[in-house]
Amino acid sequence: MKPFLFKLFTSILIICTVGGAFAQDFQGKAYYQSKTTMDMSRFTGNRQFTPDQIKRFQERMKSFLEKQYTLVFNKEESIYKEEERIEAPNSGRGWGGFSSGLSGGPKYKNVKTKELLQDQEFFGKQFLIKDELEPLAWKMGSETKQIGQYACFKATAIIPDTSFDWGSRSRRNDEEKDESKEAEEEKTIEVVAWYTPQVPINQGPDNYWGLPGLILEVSAGRTTILCTKIVMNPKEKEEIKKPEKGEEVTQEEYTIITTEKMEEMREMRGRRQGNGRRN
Repeated sequence: MKPFLFKLFTSILIICTVGGAFAQDFQGKAYYQSKTTMDMSRFTGNRQFTPDQIKRFQERMKSFLEKQYTLVFNKEESIYKEEERIEAPNSGRGWGGFSSGLSGGPKYKNVKTKELLQDQEFFGKQFLIKDELEPLAWKMGSETKQIGQYACFKATAIIPDTSFDWGSRSRRNDEEKDESKEAEEEKTIEVVAWYTPQVPINQGPDNYWGLPGLILEVSAGRTTILCTKIVMNPKEKEEIKKPEKGEEVTQEEYTIITTEKMEEMREMRGRRQGNGRRN
């Protein structure tokens, strides 16, 4: 028997064995860690920085680029939220302070009603992002790997790249704006996900879902999210509560609001730097 077929057969047996536990009212909790890498050249441009300066900059960005999350789920609903942590003194300066203005709240998904809700704070203003949970066009692969005690299968999808590229925008001149924006609208990224049929629910971290098993690892662009621990049927269950506070907007409306604010900040920064050079 081929390795892929053997692993698939083994996973089906496991599902049949544990199926009774999932047929009842159950709850699980998965712990994730996310890490984003940064293209330093987009921030440094033609300026020269010493290795020590780059290291200090990366340390300041660590709270922005490395985060811990939990996903509490049942057969239909989930709530995904960032774990609170104590920041080191002065970590709120510079980009650390910038990231605090973009803090995301709990994200609620209901795979039965296709409901997506997120409590999102943006520079002191509270928003409630309310949208339909869009399906991803997953392509199922034959590759497998082990994540902890779980046998995982690979799936891929292509999605629009909606990330805000602060570095490239800060270097863009006015003549290039229209052309660059048009190019950005067409940008896409590949999502690579690893899911386990041993936890037969179609949930996952962040906006990812729709596979025949819990997604334990997902990579998109420069960000990777990895599950480090799963607790099934904890003695003390957590309430999966829908976010309710904030100005209600769609994801598209929220993206427009934040993009315009970022552009405004970029232009203000450019004017300050220009005034400084004249002085």
